[in-house]
Amino acid sequence: MSAGEAHSLFCIAETASGKIEGVVNGGIRQFKAVPYGASTGGRNRFLPPQKPAPWRGVRDCFGHGRVSPQVPTDLNNTYGQLIHFDRAIAEGGMGEDCLHLNIWTPALRDGGKRPVMVSFHGGGFAISSGNAAMYDGAQLARLGDVVVVTATHRLASFGFLNLVDLGAPGRFASAGSAGIMDLVLALKWVRDNIVNFGGDPQRVMIFGQSGGGWKTSALLATPAAKGLFHRAAVQSGSLLRFQTREEAARISTALVAELGLTKKTVAKIRDLPWRILLAAQTKIGAQLFTPVLDGKYLPHHPFDPAAPEESATVPLIVSTTLDDASLFFDNFDLDENGLKQMLHARYGEAAETVLRLYRSKWPHKSPFLMQAQIVTDSGFRRFAYAQAERKAVQARAPVYLYQWDWATPAFEGRFGAVHATDVSASFGNVRDAIIGAGTRIGRGLCEALAASWVAFAHCGDPNSARIPHWPAFGPNDRAAMIFDDPIRVVNDHHGDIRAFWNGMPPAQSILG
Repeated sequence: MSAGEAHSLFCIAETASGKIEGVVNGGIRQFKAVPYGASTGGRNRFLPPQKPAPWRGVRDCFGHGRVSPQVPTDLNNTYGQLIHFDRAIAEGGMGEDCLHLNIWTPALRDGGKRPVMVSFHGGGFAISSGNAAMYDGAQLARLGDVVVVTATHRLASFGFLNLVDLGAPGRFASAGSAGIMDLVLALKWVRDNIVNFGGDPQRVMIFGQSGGGWKTSALLATPAAKGLFHRAAVQSGSLLRFQTREEAARISTALVAELGLTKKTVAKIRDLPWRILLAAQTKIGAQLFTPVLDGKYLPHHPFDPAAPEESATVPLIVSTTLDDASLFFDNFDLDENGLKQMLHARYGEAAETVLRLYRSKWPHKSPFLMQAQIVTDSGFRRFAYAQAERKAVQARAPVYLYQWDWATPAFEGRFGAVHATDVSASFGNVRDAIIGAGTRIGRGLCEALAASWVAFAHCGDPNSARIPHWPAFGPNDRAAMIFDDPIRVVNDHHGDIRAFWNGMPPAQSILG
């Protein structure tokens, strides 16, 4: 390789903090572990994020950075293997210096004014990172001529710990919303720097699946995020309510006790090694730590009782997959009798009605996938409908609804149209096993959803030549795009099932 060829493999970009160097592959400039904030360890733990300190010279941004402390997904978890979540920590390791972005762009500072697509990763508020393979943005940047950004931020107790109601000093008042503050800082970094990466700061789309959808839902209702993005998409992650201070205080109290601290000594939590915090939050349950409705930074619930005013003019996409909830189960040999027992345990006297309703429509669906669809409809889908309905009633910007019905062929198709089936498709990553690893149907669906994603990023309308006309969702026709073979539009898709779950008490429709 000549010196000139070696030089063409690398690229340098300017940021407000200093120069960074990335790699060029197939015409796409890739920068990884770009700091958007300072380390959140030491004196910065539990505090609002700070901008990174400037550096001299050129900073290497060739590989992934550290991720927020977390327990890796168990290697024995079949669903984790399917979506590669056991690899989410990747080569960067973990630690509290975790405020990084990964960026893919076709060009640098060329005046292209490309839409900017900012992805927030799944894993609830507790695990994974923007480094996970399923969020690689190279193909989307290449195919769509867009700038793709993924963000890594504080998780679980490191980002969502209610300390203010445990008598902690006032400087910890924002600890319960610190992880959301991280995302806002990331969007401010995009606003201030993305022109140097060929992007348009006035056309920023935020999106995420599962926990990423929760984060997107949260930002739609965060006053500090207003104006930092202009379109949004929520995939299988419609968050309607934050955790209240009272709920969060009970969880924080349990963590503090596990650490051997009291209300009088709680301030010492900042001085403990992060490994100790990780062990304690794991014992308590990392998934319990979520954004806290503090009445200040997060002044109201995201979509309860109505769509938030902060994002009233932002077009929105809301979605689910047919069998979202199959991620929760591994009882693949479930039989019809076992299905009936599960329904009686969850829904009591309504169990027989539920089974008749579903078997009349899907007489041959396996008991395993039937349980997944029922639980999906009672939770994921119910919340998605509520979010879309409240956005539509607000009538200030369109909302579009889709449902991904195509079952992944991976793992002998046992998971159906499982949670996250559509993530690789939205990134244009057709080679992933979950999307059929390049099969004809999988490729077509991948190209169709990615094209809609790019179109929506451009103008707030997901219509493209690869799909039938996709009308906005309304309270009367309730139009939904069904991504399956064939792709089609359906009005009030299985409306009788939707109406049934709307009539059920909320306590009987919550997942888990």
